[in-house]
Amino acid sequence: MSESRAARGDGPHHVVVGVTAGIAAYKSCTLVRLLKKAGLDVTVVPTPASLDMVGRTTWEALSGRDVHTLVTENAAGVEHVGLARSADLVVVAPATANTIAKVRAGVADNLLTATLLTATCPILLVPAMHSEMWLNPATQDNVATLRHRGIEVVEPAVGQLTGPDSGPGRMPEPEEIAQLVQARLAGAPRDLTGLKIAISAGGTHEAIDPVRFIGNRSTGIFGAEIAAAATQRGADVTLVAANVTSEVLARVPGARIVPVVSAAQLGESMHAAARDADILIMAAAVADYRPDHAAEAKIKKTEAGLTLTLVENSDILAELAHHRHKERQTIVGFAAETGDGEHDVLQYGRDKARRKGADLMVINEVGTDRGFGPVNTAVTIVDRDGNILGTASGTKSAMARHLLDAIVTWRERP
Repeated sequence: MSESRAARGDGPHHVVVGVTAGIAAYKSCTLVRLLKKAGLDVTVVPTPASLDMVGRTTWEALSGRDVHTLVTENAAGVEHVGLARSADLVVVAPATANTIAKVRAGVADNLLTATLLTATCPILLVPAMHSEMWLNPATQDNVATLRHRGIEVVEPAVGQLTGPDSGPGRMPEPEEIAQLVQARLAGAPRDLTGLKIAISAGGTHEAIDPVRFIGNRSTGIFGAEIAAAATQRGADVTLVAANVTSEVLARVPGARIVPVVSAAQLGESMHAAARDADILIMAAAVADYRPDHAAEAKIKKTEAGLTLTLVENSDILAELAHHRHKERQTIVGFAAETGDGEHDVLQYGRDKARRKGADLMVINEVGTDRGFGPVNTAVTIVDRDGNILGTASGTKSAMARHLLDAIVTWRERP
């Protein structure tokens, strides 16, 4: 059987584009065009059901290759094995919940799933489905398992879905997928090799009693994506995770996980990690205040109501910035802001950058429907003086890569 053309050194990279039966299949026509325009050799492998979305003739015209859907087609050539061995990368876009479940279970009932089962090259799954399907525990468990096995599952975008609904589950735009494919074929930059990075993620819980706590909406997804991207770029990563679910932590199998609950625990763990870290990234949403004491038993409801006295937590980011443990230690803070009638998000973020003393500050707008959780985000990166170094928007995995690029650039300055 043939090996990949790029591996033999006699041709362009060969990419297999898998297409499953999601309405977003039409967007993959643009993806194939972009990959071909980039000089890649593309074979499209649609599932039989996906041909109801985009027909075989379209894929053959766009790719310039014959299109098969079943293992029984070209049986003499053992098509699924030949495709898998010749491919430098397989990208499935869109990847439906059904196909993701099949890949997790090792089902090989069509040419695409059989190819995925025999492929040893990098595999990139780009989910597209309704929000309820994406957030269903079965799908999340399947995704976590595949990520643990080394298959890259891209975080879906947030936006308009089929019909009037909107939410997480939208397939990212073809341009973003094409860029990701080319980056993987070029090999993720290993520009963080030899560096130790400590990242905080999630939201702290400050106990009121054994049952209740003061908390926030942070899920830790952004911090986990930063940790995953840093690991891929060669860094030795410690992720201090404040109340982050196992599904989110499954995105970073290569990181050292330190679970914490409160702001005090997070501060202690970050200071410990800072002793030999080259880069510190404070992505966690740390509670500014905590109850002055936590009751030992559950507080009972009374007609008089409940009055809490709050005391201020330590400013972990400012402490790390003003008492650095290593020379040339780079410290990055996050400013999650909402803005108000007096100042906008950017102004509050710039003020925080000047006040905290971190080298870089990532400013992002948050609220009940933005910033936190499986949603797209927009960021502005400023230096310690509030000067804007860059802006970007998109999925949190894309923003994680953007942030790491900015950190590398910052560290390379004279």
